[in-house]
Amino acid sequence: MIKLIVGNKGSGKTKTLIRMVNETAASSNGNVVCVEKGLQLTYDISHKVRLVDIGEYKIQGFDCLYGFLGGLMAGNYDITDVFVDATLKIGGRDMDALAAMMEKAAALAGEHKVNLIFTISADASELPESLKQYMI
Repeated sequence: MIKLIVGNKGSGKTKTLIRMVNETAASSNGNVVCVEKGLQLTYDISHKVRLVDIGEYKIQGFDCLYGFLGGLMAGNYDITDVFVDATLKIGGRDMDALAAMMEKAAALAGEHKVNLIFTISADASELPESLKQYMI
């Protein structure tokens, strides 16, 4: 399942993400992963969560992000949830490319029974119609 936390800068997306990560870590029977660019969330999320600085891996663009997420799942079958903060900083602002990646990611999440939650720093009106079904 895919979920998108959408809003403009300063709207509380990251706070919502932190709350969701910590709640999920407390109740999950598997592994929870949080992907971000930098390590700003180190002290905000539970020590039970695997925090990944995607910048260490030189990931740029939505195709690379999709491959990275697939690699995470391939390397650990116990992952139940993956949270991705600052998705547009990682992939860019091409909304059509974002929509294409989300379509593939939704299929991947369904096949592996993993929840994928992304923060999108944009106004909801900027998103393609195909993504609005995933907004929370």
